[in-house]
Amino acid sequence: MAKTQQAVQEAPAPVPRLRLHYRERVRPKLLQEFGFGNEHELPRLEKIVLNVGIGEAPKNPKILDTIVEELGAITGQRPVITRAKKAISNFSLRAGMPIGVRVTLRGARMYEFLDRFINVAVPRIRDFRGFPTRSFDGRGNYTVGIREQMVFPEIDYDKVEKIHGMDITFVTTAGRDDVGMALLREMGMPFRGETPVQIG
Repeated sequence: MAKTQQAVQEAPAPVPRLRLHYRERVRPKLLQEFGFGNEHELPRLEKIVLNVGIGEAPKNPKILDTIVEELGAITGQRPVITRAKKAISNFSLRAGMPIGVRVTLRGARMYEFLDRFINVAVPRIRDFRGFPTRSFDGRGNYTVGIREQMVFPEIDYDKVEKIHGMDITFVTTAGRDDVGMALLREMGMPFRGETPVQIG
């Protein structure tokens, strides 16, 4: 019995589906499309950052706890609270005050989140016609804004106290927007006016 339990504990975690897709399909396609000299030049997804700004956090600390809980449920990782770096008197803001919540995903969690985001959350967005292609930053990183957290099935609708949006940034090693867009497109990101790549 002890040996069986040990074998179960030592069994490696399954490789996320999108990581396999990247290795087997995306890398060869990008190598062909952009003619990279070697495989080390191939772009990859480095991290995904989810960020929620909370304007009323200083006045309503409870909302902060709720959003920390929600982001934790969505990502499977403990979020960090972001704080104001300097005081802004017009907004009654003092340095060190909590102003948001952020999660940075890497490795297996990043690929698993991207898979759930594209295949489960995005189809739940109302009147969705594809993400705009202009939201790249010049270095191949892409940010999308989500208007409400309810698109994620991990959120219990009955427990939601306040509807809030979030920014999700996909950080790549592409260095250029056209390469970053090709990478995300091949990973299944549904861009406006294009047929999304099917992950099989």
